[in-house]
Amino acid sequence: MTSNLAPAAAPSGEPHIRRLIVIWVVLSAIGVALVVFALGPHMPPWTFSDEARDQRNINIMLAALATPVLLAVWMALVYSIVAFRQRGVAIVDGTPIHGGGRLEVAWIVVTTLIVVSLAVAGTAALFGTTKGAGGGQGPDPLAVPHGSLPPLQVQVIGQQWAWTFRYPAFGGVETTQIAIPAGRVIALHVTSLDVNHSFWAIRLGVKADAIPGSDNVAFVRPRRPGSFRIRCAELCGLWHGHMFTTGLVLTPAAFSSWIRRQVVANAAATRTLPPYSTHYFPEPLRRAG
Repeated sequence: MTSNLAPAAAPSGEPHIRRLIVIWVVLSAIGVALVVFALGPHMPPWTFSDEARDQRNINIMLAALATPVLLAVWMALVYSIVAFRQRGVAIVDGTPIHGGGRLEVAWIVVTTLIVVSLAVAGTAALFGTTKGAGGGQGPDPLAVPHGSLPPLQVQVIGQQWAWTFRYPAFGGVETTQIAIPAGRVIALHVTSLDVNHSFWAIRLGVKADAIPGSDNVAFVRPRRPGSFRIRCAELCGLWHGHMFTTGLVLTPAAFSSWIRRQVVANAAATRTLPPYSTHYFPEPLRRAG
């Protein structure tokens, strides 16, 4: 005996898909606008230097790209809970879902396009306007920024637990505070006298490792006068948390006056320093360890 009862057809999911797409498009437009215009101007490392501005713009772009993806995940979860939750007392398994090839292909294509586009944009920026800015590029940077004046060389020396700074163009004078002129490209040569440190000036958009025996070069062009905090971002010993200072960005005239005062005030100490070098190997027994 055969049965005349046929299995019930599964309800079509197309109305739900269309509804989800409409909701997602509307929420994504609102979310991306809020990220770009409301949140974006407040994103670190802000715009104190060309490098910081470029990094902030990249952060805004990444956040804007991530917003529709995040909204899609949240929206699918909330919509499923509201639209497909089981009502009543009976507990019955839902209708099984088979296939979904179009969704799988769309997911692979969209995510591949996003990743490849970010890789292309990042590579173009590295060799385009940013010129390898911010992070230490090693002793031989791939790209060197160009300006109306040659880069001002400033050596950043990490040591337990303080930062000092040497200016080879001004007799190799070494100071306990860094000052740089606004509007000029600065080449920061970051090194260490003892253990590994990390020179982090977030407002400048610079973070470069200070490694003993290594000359790690980072470029920056500050946009306007002001101050910036410097911290060590590498655990370097007992007083690592106290290894911070404040740097200055001055007008070109104010910087010329400042560096002349430093040369005069530190003349006696400068005569006792070793000749300027891209890195140093001091006697280990004289270090704090």
